[in-house]
Amino acid sequence: MLSRKVALITGGATGIGNRIVREMAKHQYDLVINYRSNEKEAKAVATYVEEHYHVKTLCIKGDVASIDDVNELVDHALEQFSTIDVLINNAGPFVFDYKNLVDYDLDEWKYMVDGNLSSVFYLAKRIVPLMRQKKWGRIINFGYHLAETAPGWSQRAAYAAAKTGLVSLTKSLAIEEAPHGITVNMVNLGDIVHPWKEASIADVAGLDNNNTPIGRLGTGEDIARVVEFLTQEKSDFITGAVIPVTGGKTSFI
Repeated sequence: MLSRKVALITGGATGIGNRIVREMAKHQYDLVINYRSNEKEAKAVATYVEEHYHVKTLCIKGDVASIDDVNELVDHALEQFSTIDVLINNAGPFVFDYKNLVDYDLDEWKYMVDGNLSSVFYLAKRIVPLMRQKKWGRIINFGYHLAETAPGWSQRAAYAAAKTGLVSLTKSLAIEEAPHGITVNMVNLGDIVHPWKEASIADVAGLDNNNTPIGRLGTGEDIARVVEFLTQEKSDFITGAVIPVTGGKTSFI
C-alpha cells in the first residue's frame, strides 16, 4: 500500500483552516494540524477526520509568527511523519480595530508582518528542502481579494503590506522551486465571514447576498476545494498563480 502524502495546515483548528483540514482528509492526506490557542477545536476536527476518513493526524500548538515555534512545529511533525509534502499557510493575524498606520505600535506592526509574511519564509526554509529531496511539493498561501493589485487599504495598512508582499514572495518562490517539482500558489479570499468559514456550499443555498456579483455567500468549502485542487498531481502546470475566490467581487465596496 502506498503511503499517504502529509499536509501541514497552519491555523487548522477553526474557520477556513478547519474546512481545509476536512477537505484534505477526504482526499486521503495525513495531516499536521497547527493551532495557536484552540486546542479543543483542533483535537475535535482531528478526531472527526480520523473517524470519517481513517487518516492519521497530529495536532501541534505554535504561533507561526515565532521562528522558535515554527522550528518546534516542524521538528515535532517530523517525529511522527518522515516528511511534509504539502504546506498550507492558512494562519495569519488580523487587527480588527481600525487604525491609521502611525497609530500601530511597534509590536502590532511586527506581529502583523511576522504572522502574515515572515511566517511563510520560516516554514518554507524548513520544509522546501524536504520537498526537494522528493522532487515534489505543494505550497499554498493566502491573501485578501485585491492583494495582487497592491491597492491602498485605509486603516488596514499593516495587513495589506504583509499580504501584498506575500504575492511577490509566492511568485518568486514558484520560479525558484519549479525545477524541483514544487508548485507555489496563492488563494485570495473574498469576504467570507463567520459562521460561513466552516460551512459547505449547500449550507448557503437560497441565501442571497448582494455583496457579491454571483449573489450568494462564500463558504469555507469554496476555498478548500480550490486548495485541494492545487495539491493534485495534475495541477503541476499551475504555479506562481494568484487565484481570487471572491464570487466575482473586485472592489472593497
